[in-house]
Amino acid sequence: MVEQWLQEQIAAKVTGTFVNPRDGRTTFASYYAEWSERQIWTHGTRRAMDLTARSVTFADVPLRQIRRSHVELWVKAMQTQDRGTDAAGGIRQGLAPQTIKTRLINARTVFRAAIVDRKIATDPTLGVRLPQTRKAAQAMKIPTPDEVRGILAAAAPHQRALFAVCAFAGLRLGEASALQVGDIDFMKRTIAIRRQAQKTRGSTLEIRLPKYGSERVVAAADGLLTLLGAHVALHGLQGAPGAFLFASESGGPAAPSTVHHAWTTARDKVTSGGYHLHDLRHFYASGLIAAGCDVATVQHALGHASATTTLRIYTHLWPKADDRTRAAAQGMLDASLGAVDEFLTNAAASSA
Repeated sequence: MVEQWLQEQIAAKVTGTFVNPRDGRTTFASYYAEWSERQIWTHGTRRAMDLTARSVTFADVPLRQIRRSHVELWVKAMQTQDRGTDAAGGIRQGLAPQTIKTRLINARTVFRAAIVDRKIATDPTLGVRLPQTRKAAQAMKIPTPDEVRGILAAAAPHQRALFAVCAFAGLRLGEASALQVGDIDFMKRTIAIRRQAQKTRGSTLEIRLPKYGSERVVAAADGLLTLLGAHVALHGLQGAPGAFLFASESGGPAAPSTVHHAWTTARDKVTSGGYHLHDLRHFYASGLIAAGCDVATVQHALGHASATTTLRIYTHLWPKADDRTRAAAQGMLDASLGAVDEFLTNAAASSA
């Protein structure tokens, strides 16, 4: 038995799977606390990782003792946990499938770091089944142009331009809230996204760099610039490049809660669709795709870190092969025959 154990330990060292027995007593929580301090994360990433670490049901279990069954029970708990009641008084139960998937991926990152650090030999998240997520085509809600027009018309004058930059330039709420007058170049007809407003854990609104890969300059439509120009004039912001376009009473960026209230108030006057402000970003993306913009163009306009992200979210909106074939054939037909009804009438007349 001793000889077999020695052979197993030698084999483990040779194959790189050796784990020091002393390290095996380290719990998930203690390892995460030590490991996370070494990571260079954005505020948003750290918040998401900390939330995952606090939510696991095996925080106090030694890493070497964590099995796939522990992870499966955690996933089950996330599916069934009581989340209070919604606005209509109904019981909210369980986290959204995408949220559960994100948390599992975050936990997997920790386990794989523990493998690299020789704390454990295998990843207990492998093979864990997740609740099925809705397809983007089914989950995405996009307001119609008439609905967007109605919401902007119903919005308070000082909020109208903010909603407009979300709908017609694709900005996220935090990016729109942090826009300053100097970010709008009326001569070059561009909007520069250089920062975002983000709430910290203490509910303090802080100005940060945009999400990784999201700093960009967006080509702005003339009509949007007209709306922004009217907004600047309405609030007397001419000659104040450092002033926030959508300032709160304190002069800082608009608070998300204030914007959310203004949005729902205007939205509910026009539609019962239950659209979120972020759906205006989908409206913008769908318009670019319908106009024939390619993946790289849409990626840049939205500030996605990679084209993969753009395709994962919006691939269902791009024309399929049949649609492109049909449109190409229609173009050839129009070039050859013009209006078909007129062609048939003329052909009938000439053969009479």
